[in-house]
Amino acid sequence: MKPSVEQISSLLSQRNNVRPEEGYWQDFLREFHHNQRMEAVAESPSAAFFGKIRSWFSEVSPSKWAYGAGLAYAVATVAFIFVPRGAEVQSMPTAPVNHQVVPAPALEQLEQLDFDPSTEGDAGEQVF
Repeated sequence: MKPSVEQISSLLSQRNNVRPEEGYWQDFLREFHHNQRMEAVAESPSAAFFGKIRSWFSEVSPSKWAYGAGLAYAVATVAFIFVPRGAEVQSMPTAPVNHQVVPAPALEQLEQLDFDPSTEGDAGEQVF
């Protein structure tokens, strides 16, 4: 059932007269902040730590980014120094390469080929 225009206008006029009681917004804010504090206390230590890191990085200032870059550089340097290296790679013994080119008897090979049209297709080629 759809309300009529008169019903909607009467509801809107009633709504304009309704106001929250005095101190409603102060109580709302007090309760909201209390709930936020209770959630922060209930967080696990690791979640709280990452929350602090997230808030630290959200406040963008050049000095904090420089501190973060320096910390990352220090961690990378320590990891490079203390991470064990892989197994030692032993190289294979080298042998000299013979660069002499031996000419192939190409003319003799060409003379042995049969290009006669009467023998076309005898060697298993497909004719299209």
